[in-house]
Amino acid sequence: MAEIINLRRARKSRARAASEKLAAENRTKFGTPKQDKDLETARRALADRRLEDHRRENGGDADS
Repeated sequence: MAEIINLRRARKSRARAASEKLAAENRTKFGTPKQDKDLETARRALADRRLEDHRRENGGDADS
């Protein structure tokens, strides 16, 4: 036999879970200090620049 649930309680529970997920995302997005954000941006830029420096100019063709 199926378990009987209160739809109002289930709806509120689902809304609370969605709200908590949004709050967690906002904590990670807005909760870091500016210094840490700048450091992470600089590290990402350095990694991207190193990757671009190792890219081949001819697109990888051995015949060219």
